[in-house]
Amino acid sequence: MSGTFVGMPAFPQAAREAVGNTTLRGNLRHATHTIRDKRARAVAELDDWAALREAGKQIKDHTLRHLDRYLVQVEEAVTAAGGTVHWAADADEANEIVARLVQETGESEVVKVKSMATQEIALNEALEARGIHAYETDLAELIVQLGKDRPSHILVPAIHRNRGEIRDIFRSEMSEWGRPAPEGLTDTPAELAEAARLHLREKFLRAKVGISGANFVVAETGTLVVVESEGNGRMCLTLPETLISVVGIEKIVPRWQDLEVFLQTLPRSSTAERMNPYTSMWTGTTGEDGPRTFHLVLLDNGRTDTLADEVGRQALRCIRCSACLNVCPVYERAGGHAYGSVYPGPIGAILSPQLRGTGSEIDASLPYASSLCGACYEVCPVAIDIPEVLVHLRERVVQGGPAVRGGNRVVLKPAKGHAAERAAMRAAQWAFTHPGALRTGQRLASRTRRLHPRTLPGPGRAWSGTRDLPAVPPEPFRDWWQRTRGGKGGAK
Repeated sequence: MSGTFVGMPAFPQAAREAVGNTTLRGNLRHATHTIRDKRARAVAELDDWAALREAGKQIKDHTLRHLDRYLVQVEEAVTAAGGTVHWAADADEANEIVARLVQETGESEVVKVKSMATQEIALNEALEARGIHAYETDLAELIVQLGKDRPSHILVPAIHRNRGEIRDIFRSEMSEWGRPAPEGLTDTPAELAEAARLHLREKFLRAKVGISGANFVVAETGTLVVVESEGNGRMCLTLPETLISVVGIEKIVPRWQDLEVFLQTLPRSSTAERMNPYTSMWTGTTGEDGPRTFHLVLLDNGRTDTLADEVGRQALRCIRCSACLNVCPVYERAGGHAYGSVYPGPIGAILSPQLRGTGSEIDASLPYASSLCGACYEVCPVAIDIPEVLVHLRERVVQGGPAVRGGNRVVLKPAKGHAAERAAMRAAQWAFTHPGALRTGQRLASRTRRLHPRTLPGPGRAWSGTRDLPAVPPEPFRDWWQRTRGGKGGAK
C-alpha cells in the first residue's frame, strides 16, 4: 500500500509533537465536538437506528463472504452498460492504469472528486510524475492541495486549519493554480467559499477527464454511487468526456435495496444530515448525457489480505463516515497527521496496519494509538469492533505469527522493542495456568501492599506518570470468597 507519509515518525513521537501545538488542538477540539454533537442529535431522530446499524453490518459481512461472486457480477454489469473494468492488485498497478488512460485521451489535466482510494495510492503524485495535473475540487481537499499539506481527517481533510489560515493560503497560492483569490479576501465563510467556487469553475468547464472514487457499487446493476455536500462531485461526474473511477473492492453492495440502509446511516454519521445534498449515481455510459467513456478500476492493495484475517476483516465494513474520529480522545489531541496515513483515527489504526502490514515502525505503532475506551465502536454505523481489532493487532505486533501478505501465507516476526511486553505476557500466561502459584502470588501481594510503590520504575514510568497504580486489596478475591462461603451465610 502506498499512502504512507514519507519521513513520518512512529505515532508516539508524532503525537507528542502534535499535542504541543495549541492552535492545532484548539482547531481539532472545536471541530470534532461540533460534528459529534450534531451527529448525536441526527441519530437520535431515528427510532430504528440500532436495527439499521445491524442491517449495515449484516449486508457488509454477507458481501465480504461472497466477494468473489459479487466482483464478477460488477464486472459483467459495468461492461454490459458500456463501461470498461480494470483490475489493480496494488497501488503501482492502479496508478499505471489511470495514467495510461489519461494519456490516451491526450489531456494533461484532470478534475477529481474527493477520494480516499486515490489518496491511498498517491495517485496525484503518480500523475504529476507523468506531466498530468490533478486538481482537487472538494473544498477541504482544495485547501490541503493549495497549502501543500496533508489530509488529517476522512471527512474534513483540512480540519486542522482555521479560517484565518485558509484565507492566507487562498491569497498566496490560488494564483499559481489558476484564478487568483479576490482582492481583499477576508476569512468569512461566505467569501472563502465564493473564492473557491470562482477558482474551480473554470477547471470544471475546461477539464475533459474526471477522476472519482465511489461510496458504493451496486453489483446487480453495476451502478456507482457518490455522496457529497458541495456539488463539486456532480460537476466532475457529468461534465468531462472521460470518467475514471478508482474503487476499493470492499465498496460493493449486492442490491439497490441495500442502499436504503447506507443512505440513511452514512449522512447522519458523517455530516449529521438526514440525507446528503448530492447523491450521484451512474451506470456505464449513454450517448445522450454525461461522459462518453467510463472506466472502473477495482483496487485490491491489501484488501484480500485483510479479508483473510477472521478478526481484522471487519475493518472492511467501513463506509468512511469518520464518526470514530470525532469521538476519539486520542485523535482529538494528536490530530490526523500523527497516524502517518491517509486513514487517521481509530479506523486508520486498524486499517492501515492490515493494508500495509506491520513491518514499518509507523504501522507497528498504530494499534497502540488508542485508549481502548470503546467510544469508536459505539458510534460506528456498521458496528466495527475497533477495540477488538486493536488488541488483535497488538498481539500480532508483539508475538508475530501467521498472516497473509501479498496473497501468500507467511509467519510474521515479532516487532522490535517489545521483548519486555512478550516476557510479561508469557509470565502472566504461566501464572494463570498454575492456580497454586497464582494464589500464592496474590496473597503475597496483599500482605506487602503497604510497601508497594506509587509509580513504576524504569520504562514503566511512562505509564504510571499519567495514571494511578491500582490499589491491591487487603485479601485476594479467592480468600474472600472462601471466607464468606461464596457470599452466602458469611460474616456481615
